[in-house]
Amino acid sequence: LLVPASILGVIVFLYGLAFFNTNPLIREVCESNITMCPRCDKTCKVWQLSDTCTYAKISHLFDNEGTVGFAMFMAIWATLFLELWKRHRAIHVTNWKVYDWCEEEEELILDLVNDLNCKPKQFRHSYLRSTVVLILVTLMLMLILGLAHVLVVFRVVAAPLLSEGNSNFIKDHANTVAVMLGAVLHYVTIQVMTRCLKRRQMCLFVSQEKTNSFAATERSFTVKMFTFQFFTLFSSLFYVAFFLGRINGHPGNYKRIAGWRLEECHPSGCLTDLFIQMSIIMLLKQTLNNIFEFTVPLLFSWCYRKTCRDENGCVEPCDICKLQDWLRNYHLANTDAFSLFNEFMEMVMQFSFTTIFVAAFPLAPLLALINNIFEIRLDAIKMVRLERRMVPRKTNDIGVWTQVLEAIGVLAVIANGLVIGFSSDFIPRLVYHYHFGPCATGSPNTHCMQGYINDTLSTALVLHSAVRKDFDLSQLRTENGLNVTQCSYRDYRNNEDYTLTTQFWIVLAVRFAFVILFEHVVVVCKSVVSWFVPNNPNRVKNKLLKDK
Repeated sequence: LLVPASILGVIVFLYGLAFFNTNPLIREVCESNITMCPRCDKTCKVWQLSDTCTYAKISHLFDNEGTVGFAMFMAIWATLFLELWKRHRAIHVTNWKVYDWCEEEEELILDLVNDLNCKPKQFRHSYLRSTVVLILVTLMLMLILGLAHVLVVFRVVAAPLLSEGNSNFIKDHANTVAVMLGAVLHYVTIQVMTRCLKRRQMCLFVSQEKTNSFAATERSFTVKMFTFQFFTLFSSLFYVAFFLGRINGHPGNYKRIAGWRLEECHPSGCLTDLFIQMSIIMLLKQTLNNIFEFTVPLLFSWCYRKTCRDENGCVEPCDICKLQDWLRNYHLANTDAFSLFNEFMEMVMQFSFTTIFVAAFPLAPLLALINNIFEIRLDAIKMVRLERRMVPRKTNDIGVWTQVLEAIGVLAVIANGLVIGFSSDFIPRLVYHYHFGPCATGSPNTHCMQGYINDTLSTALVLHSAVRKDFDLSQLRTENGLNVTQCSYRDYRNNEDYTLTTQFWIVLAVRFAFVILFEHVVVVCKSVVSWFVPNNPNRVKNKLLKDK
């Protein structure tokens, strides 16, 4: 199912590529002579809007008219994926005669078979234990959010420091390099937190709930591990998507952390930062994780075989072929009941990447498809040749992972609606086209989006006392040595008292209206798809009816 999503994502990408040279917004940026305000304190100077010509073109690749349709398609695709999976699952569990099988009942039966005097574990609930678990979960989430704040501070500090470097390229692209370094640091944070949240520690954490079966323990473990992993992976992305550039203030009233000015959105739009962050994290996560998953069991197996050799360098001798196979299997990497957990977690996180912020990264399905093509073979080699054979367990579904995927599908609708409505420039462009642009004011011979870039900029007067406090005189001097009397910045503010203009409130109202409309339309479409594609095929229903 990733194939149609990948094709449509590439089409959206190519649609933006086709209008590189003809798009009036790109041309307006590239031909602009507008002087922009410094992007950081002390070291950054005023710069020309035309310097961001390349980034404006890149931004148009994913922030174009096709993004809305693609986001709606991916939300419906997520529902279709789950419905088809349920149909696929129903066919197999019916053939295996485990459609109505219950894992908890099976566990109870096995306990009674092994011990006739065994008594079923009673359901217990302790408000004290629940409170302790809730407090511990909250503390863990606060720790993860604290790490996200550390990443924010890192980017705030890194941008001005990079602008002081000796390399002209890094000085000119300090904000972009800071975003990339922040993405790499975010990936390192993900790996560190993944290693810290080890299975044994989480099992001890879950054991505080005193569940009455292994199935319930497994569900609790899965939900908590997924929650922690999800917050670790997406906390920084949510900041970039919904807070970056909206809480940094304006000239004369910049917001700061420990004296450092909060970072702004990329000059070509806030969606560019999200695109850079997602692309780096997804590429690193897919490539390095596959390398580690394959090489670690290989090295472990090689080291284990080496330590088990006798004085002559031979593995423990065995004359019986069956015992040789057992011995060979014993020398492989160990597996346990949670061996498949990491595989499920990786696939669910990939599903999250391809649905939640797909509006900012339409190539995510294509990268996921390429990754899966390689990972299928790597996992096959790992499970067959590098790891011990897993003990089969009876089951009729993937457990709580189904509910997790459904929750991600709902979150994807909300997130994509907010990304398009508030993070992208789709709504401001729409409002300008029909309310403030040349076509709305009766200029038929002019392109409807002519002047849009200038309309989204506000002007800061250097003579204003508050503005002079934020900028040094050296920052307000161009490369040619000319002193500027005013500079521009992205916002809808009055040039005299810096209050928000009427256009800002109109755009904000349309943003909210779009998000509500988008989510309702997509939810209706998802419901129709869910109804149109039933969970159980007719042959499964008929077979179950016949068995009854």
